[in-house]
Amino acid sequence: MAPKVVYETDRLVVRDWADSDGDRVFDIYRRWEVSRWLGADPRVMTDRDAATRVIERWNTRNEDPVHGIWAVEEKASGTVAGTVLLVPLPEGPSSAGEVEVGWHFHPDAWGRGLATEAARGAIGHGFKAGLGEIHAVVRPDNAPSLAVCRRLGMRPLGLTGRWYGAELEAFVI
Repeated sequence: MAPKVVYETDRLVVRDWADSDGDRVFDIYRRWEVSRWLGADPRVMTDRDAATRVIERWNTRNEDPVHGIWAVEEKASGTVAGTVLLVPLPEGPSSAGEVEVGWHFHPDAWGRGLATEAARGAIGHGFKAGLGEIHAVVRPDNAPSLAVCRRLGMRPLGLTGRWYGAELEAFVI
């Protein structure tokens, strides 16, 4: 059975993960240049079995009609370029109901506007589903992702330590 398509853009199909995506997931998240920006305690994926487990976890999460962690597939090649996500931010004293857009792409997909295109689609998906605003949180030294936030027209909120146990640049649209 083909994975469920969540939305499409000019160059991309954003969809649930397929079991056959495991090698590409491992190839993306085993790389320090990708994983160094993720989570409070960044670490690389160390074995192929971890990719299978993460795909199962993400697809379970993708059963939610609004939120998800989806595969970004290039229409022209059928290659999974990366991941786009629309997920609730970790709950804190003042963050109930806040949603984040994010993106993680393989280095061979960098510099072509794919993260911006995928994130723009995710934001549109969220707004269509009734979300009133969507956040992004980026490590301050991650210049490419800061640039994506600007290209998306997100408003900078400044540095915050509210989420993920790290000091991050926050944006909202």
